[in-house]
Amino acid sequence: MTIDEQLEHLRKGAAEIIREEDLRARLERSARMGVPLRVKLGADPTAPDIHLGHTVVLRKLRAFQELGHTAIFLIGDFTGLIGDPSGKNATRPQLTRAEINANAETYKAQIFKLLDPEKTVIDFNSRWMDALGADGFVRLASRVTVKQILERDDFQKRLADERPIALHELLYPLVQGYDSVALEADVELGGTDQKFNMLVGRNLQRESEQEPQVVITMPLLEGTDGVQKMSKSYGNYIGINEPPQEMFGKVMSISDELMWRYYELLTDVPAKQIAELRAATEAGERNPRDLKVELAKRIIADFHSPAAAEAAEEEFNRVFKRKEIPDEIEERAVAAGVWKLPRLLVETALAASMGEARRLIEQGGVRLDGERHARADSELELHAGQSVLLQVGKRHFLRVRGV
Repeated sequence: MTIDEQLEHLRKGAAEIIREEDLRARLERSARMGVPLRVKLGADPTAPDIHLGHTVVLRKLRAFQELGHTAIFLIGDFTGLIGDPSGKNATRPQLTRAEINANAETYKAQIFKLLDPEKTVIDFNSRWMDALGADGFVRLASRVTVKQILERDDFQKRLADERPIALHELLYPLVQGYDSVALEADVELGGTDQKFNMLVGRNLQRESEQEPQVVITMPLLEGTDGVQKMSKSYGNYIGINEPPQEMFGKVMSISDELMWRYYELLTDVPAKQIAELRAATEAGERNPRDLKVELAKRIIADFHSPAAAEAAEEEFNRVFKRKEIPDEIEERAVAAGVWKLPRLLVETALAASMGEARRLIEQGGVRLDGERHARADSELELHAGQSVLLQVGKRHFLRVRGV
């Protein structure tokens, strides 16, 4: 690619590039001298599973990797002990080192579904933060004023609402910024909520007589509801380790408008081609459902395989178009006896709480052996050896067997 083509490729989906002229200069220098850029993406292993929202910045890191640059995936095992305050209106619970290390192992396995493991540098910020020591940390803290830290929007809102800010939270941007100094990063990637932290990195690099990194922020992906950002806590996420059939159904459930956002942030389809597809759809030349099928298959192929994507489409058609049940249904054993239907949904993990279970039932979203049950006080008498087919919504099937 020419430098202009590389910039267009890297610009796709980005919310902001600080500064684009610096990125151009670095790409030109890299090509001229044959020295790859060092591109950093940090993630605190605060949860064991990655969803599609997390992969937006991962895809941008892969884009740099495919252009021949050094992709550095930084696991924040030290910053994870602090807890990132970005976008939070309350202090995050602190994790133990053991919890962080366990989550980090799952992160390493999951990121290589997108990144080339042979060309990816995995690092941990405890490597330099533990070595810095208490006196080094105090010297580092002297480089940033309290006023500068309190300027970030998250802290301003919490102060205005008289919500507490723990002292250790003020140190988070400082540590993330120092990571860029330790790694001598040329580029740092992150969500729009990380902009403040990444700008601190530019300032610390400048003070350390390093060339300030280019900052590229990526949008926070909306979840399947099209409103809130994708998050497990909102129940609107698509996990990259979910079965292909589950992923396919969730993608097909999004709105036609949100589909274009997903094409932009979750696929490698060029921006020009996406614009052409959208124009053809609006002109009535393309069916949005067909494009949504293609989107689902692209996503599944990335995290499973093209064959799994084809099978997921066939399964979806079987269940939803021909109204048949899936060929393979998970079976769960429960104690024989009389079960209140909401309790059974919670016991089998088809509902997260009794309140959610009652809502699902009352909204007509629960069937037993094909029969809809809309009363939250419904009961099931399950004998030992007897099994029933439990269906929640359109996609969740479970065979429950009494023991």
